[in-house]
Amino acid sequence: MSIWDFIGGRQNTTDEKPDYYAEGLELATQERFHEALTSFRLALRERPADVAVLEQMGIVYTRMGVTDEAIKMYQRALEKDPSSAGAHYGIAFLLLNKGRGDAAVEHLERFLEAGDAIPGTDRYVRHARETLDDLRSSEDTGVPQDDS
Repeated sequence: MSIWDFIGGRQNTTDEKPDYYAEGLELATQERFHEALTSFRLALRERPADVAVLEQMGIVYTRMGVTDEAIKMYQRALEKDPSSAGAHYGIAFLLLNKGRGDAAVEHLERFLEAGDAIPGTDRYVRHARETLDDLRSSEDTGVPQDDS
């Protein structure tokens, strides 16, 4: 039974513990972001060292436009696992959007160190490489690159 079943008055007919992480993922895909965050917080309470939960919270905060909180979640994930590819990727683009390309470079490099080895990340690896190349070429010329 999920927290939302409990609140809605539905009864748990089994002794099975709810999977708050799975529930959070489902709610996030439905764009029920505040509810998803509640579920992820409950999942984090059960598994405080779970980096995946923190990464998902970062994603949800990003989708809500609450970038400072998203950055905090990714930083917490990196405190627990400094090699977390998802956290490096997410924080890199949030920093880039805040005009902090210098800080984004390190996270893109760290993502690429791990991301190449993760199946299914080809699109993200390509995007990170292109962004990193653009950042480096703008450093070399001192002029930001325009993709148009």
